[in-house]
Amino acid sequence: MSPEYVQPYVKALKNDDRDAEAIAEAATRPTMRFVARKSEAQLDQQTLRRARSRLVNGRTRLMNQLRAIRLERGITVAKGRRALGLAVGTLVDDEGSGLSARMRALLEETRREWAELDGRIAALDREFVETARSSAPARRLATIPGIGALNATALTAAVGEAEDFASARDLAAWLGLAPRQTTTGGKPRLGGIDPGAATPICGRC
Repeated sequence: MSPEYVQPYVKALKNDDRDAEAIAEAATRPTMRFVARKSEAQLDQQTLRRARSRLVNGRTRLMNQLRAIRLERGITVAKGRRALGLAVGTLVDDEGSGLSARMRALLEETRREWAELDGRIAALDREFVETARSSAPARRLATIPGIGALNATALTAAVGEAEDFASARDLAAWLGLAPRQTTTGGKPRLGGIDPGAATPICGRC
């Protein structure tokens, strides 16, 4: 069960005994919703996605540091990884760039670290593509415009075969893609869907 569904049944201050009592009480509710067990393959895919997200975040921090080094010296770089890579390469290779030998050595070391991160991320991306090709649900999802191998494998890892959902509406609500509802004077009003409230399933979300 999701912890948020058990919380209303916790009496007084929280401790192990009251938690166990609340779980037992919540489990007897006829409308209680239970979390479906994930297969080992799904858990593996989600772990790989978290590893990729960590590598991407590390690469972003590294790129921001490289931009900061240049900005401290009054040099701006256009947006994008390619422009930054070319600019850093120019600083490293040009002895007349105004940087000390120590700074150029540091930039070269950072550039090698960046290339290593690119390689590790690309290897994981290739693995996700192979997984998407070998998975029938992922192949079906990839036929949807805008859904590629990364999103298809992320959704199959999080949802599985989706047999636990009675309808597509239930799946959309589980993802957080449901309209905001406000009720005043017994009159419910449906608002728009907030994409920011959706459950992130992709490493880039």
